[in-house]
Amino acid sequence: MTTPIISHSQVALPGGIELHVAEAGSGPLMLFLHGFPEFWYEWRAQLEAFGRDHRAVAPDQRGFNLSSRPAAVAAYRAKHLVADVVNLLDALGERNCILVAHDWGGAIAWNVAAAFPERVSRLVILNAPHPVLFARELRESPAQQEASAYMNFFRSPRAEALLSENDFARLQSMTADVWGANGGDASAPVRERYRQAWSQPGALTGSLNWYRAAPLHPALPGEAPPPQLDPVAFRVSVPTLVIWGERDEALLTGNLTGLEDLVEDLRVERIADASHWILHERSAQVNDLIRDFISCAP
Repeated sequence: MTTPIISHSQVALPGGIELHVAEAGSGPLMLFLHGFPEFWYEWRAQLEAFGRDHRAVAPDQRGFNLSSRPAAVAAYRAKHLVADVVNLLDALGERNCILVAHDWGGAIAWNVAAAFPERVSRLVILNAPHPVLFARELRESPAQQEASAYMNFFRSPRAEALLSENDFARLQSMTADVWGANGGDASAPVRERYRQAWSQPGALTGSLNWYRAAPLHPALPGEAPPPQLDPVAFRVSVPTLVIWGERDEALLTGNLTGLEDLVEDLRVERIADASHWILHERSAQVNDLIRDFISCAP
């Protein structure tokens, strides 16, 4: 079967936001949402695999790479990021989609599926905790609090300078160095694609503003603990597949405990030898799991 061609475009959304979009194939829409510090390129293998029989679309999310990068931290609150997804569906002329998401993309996808279930036919989450459970773990789990300490560094005013110095050496060590040691492609061309994305004017600040705008992070001395979120407001009714790399050092498996109480139709697949960068390390296995899930009768 011929590998589908990936095309690129800028899609205008309300409020002056433009999202850069990579797209392959035709058919039912599959929408792929990346996390930090990724961009559409995280999903290149999925665009090729699912573009054979779907309309596979992967945007650069607000603040990242070639999409709009508003200056205000408040522009990165969850309500705006959720609206981007819904508005993108409208701009693409699609009523709903199979929504596939990783990391921060998953955080937004959980919200979209809870608030707009009619826009999501199936939900696939990769190493992204449900907001209710993540808030619980940040309040109650010392291990998760320690694992998430980096979030407060990312929220700090010095984050841009430290992450960008020595040609983004820290970001490379957090990403490509890790997945390269665990079977992923950490070649010079791949590293250069990421360096170029991080180097876009304002992109590092825009992507870090996701952390600065979020209420969920470990409490610093004198701060109130993360809020207790209403499970009813975040309940997910659409069929959901969660794929979790158990070597994730930032998002621990405690985030899976109690998930069945928040998701009506849930399937969980754990991959013991994958890290947080599961898409890079176990892409074929992830694709097989997604293909099986979306092929099942509703």
